[in-house]
Amino acid sequence: MYVYICALLFSSLLLATSAQSKFEYEIKEFQVPLDHFSFLSNASFSIRYLYNESYADKSNPKSIFFYTGNEGDIEWFAKNSGFVWELAEKERAIVVFAEHRYYGKSLPFGSDTFNASKPEHLAYFTVEQTLEDYAMLITFLRNGRQLPVVAFGGSYGGMLAAWFRIKYPHIVVGALAASAPILQFEGLTPCDIFNEITTSVFNTAYNANCSANIGKSWHAFETMAATDAGKKQLGDKFHLCEPIKNGDDLNQFMDYLEDVYANLAMSNYPYNTNFLAPLPANPVRQFCLYLKDLHADEADLVSSMASALAVYTNYSGSDPCVDYKNSNASSATVDSSGWEIQSCNQMVMPFCANSSNTMYRTSTWDLKKVSDKCYKKFQLTPKPFDIVLRYGGRDLVAASNIIFSNGLLDPWSGGGVLMSPNDRIHIIILPEGAHHLDLRQSNPMDPASVVDARQKEAAIIGQWISEFYRYL
Repeated sequence: MYVYICALLFSSLLLATSAQSKFEYEIKEFQVPLDHFSFLSNASFSIRYLYNESYADKSNPKSIFFYTGNEGDIEWFAKNSGFVWELAEKERAIVVFAEHRYYGKSLPFGSDTFNASKPEHLAYFTVEQTLEDYAMLITFLRNGRQLPVVAFGGSYGGMLAAWFRIKYPHIVVGALAASAPILQFEGLTPCDIFNEITTSVFNTAYNANCSANIGKSWHAFETMAATDAGKKQLGDKFHLCEPIKNGDDLNQFMDYLEDVYANLAMSNYPYNTNFLAPLPANPVRQFCLYLKDLHADEADLVSSMASALAVYTNYSGSDPCVDYKNSNASSATVDSSGWEIQSCNQMVMPFCANSSNTMYRTSTWDLKKVSDKCYKKFQLTPKPFDIVLRYGGRDLVAASNIIFSNGLLDPWSGGGVLMSPNDRIHIIILPEGAHHLDLRQSNPMDPASVVDARQKEAAIIGQWISEFYRYL
């Protein structure tokens, strides 16, 4: 066991060193219109992009690999998308990671962008404006040259990559949309599918007692929080930064736990990562080891839940307390506040749960309640059918040259494209894959299905590039 652990640590050290040398780039800026679709305004601002041409022949580059940045700092996505870099080296491509407007440092109104007293600043925070940014940037980078461009993205970035190919087929020859839940919208996918898949992941990680204990824990928390002494006990056991003082705090704590379970499932990689939080290999299994026995006593169950949660909240041993009042359970690298705004305009994804067949509390999808909350906080009214109207939803028969890859351990796969409407849409299923594992850097611990998926993706992308030059 000692030799095995040392080998893993040494492997991780080598990979870290390799990653540091691999993920090198210049940070550049590009001016874009604030509103691409107005002919009355000339206002503009800068978006950031990362640029690397070290793999390419600078005088005659072969292609551009373009990552459609999503909800966070673009440097974080560059460091968690190693497959883009590995394939770029093989294909001698220029690598570009573009930052999504309103995220990272690409803020249209600087520090005043999210000023609550100026909701009009949020008017340009849309998928369409973002894709237009990317189209302009690619046109600039091509500089009149005939170069095939392949779009890459994971999660929301994967959705953008797919929609980019659909809307701008003359600009990108194809797209790899990894773990892209483009069907997670009203009327397309059942609202409880995400939580059902998450429950299944916890069921199979060790044994079914894990999800059963989680399902029982909600009542245990409510019972313990019914008294002041119990509230203090909860705070002490879970090392909460702020005590639970009332029912609102308790609900916020339980909401936080539900976020944690989703993040554990998404980050259920076969090696240590820092994706959404510092985590061990196979973190759901590590979490469930503390819950392998079915607990009849609620006090014992709460203690075991606290030990299990530390796998997510303090694996590094450096966090003094659990900040359950943070807006969500992911790290600061994902901008949950920006995503909350998008979920109040176009990205309206229904979620619900039934406690009878999942480990979650029963909840319903209430669009009116969501809309009222959005308007109160941002003065925005959600448009639940906007994305489907613009990009077609399940009607992809006219689309081409898109790879939709989905891991069956990923809760978002329920909203993914799992069947091809034509022979130009490629579906790749990773039975042992969590959230866009195929987009990550190669690792000796990768399952065979992930290695195979990357090989298929590389072959398809190589074919797109060859076809571009064949018909030039």
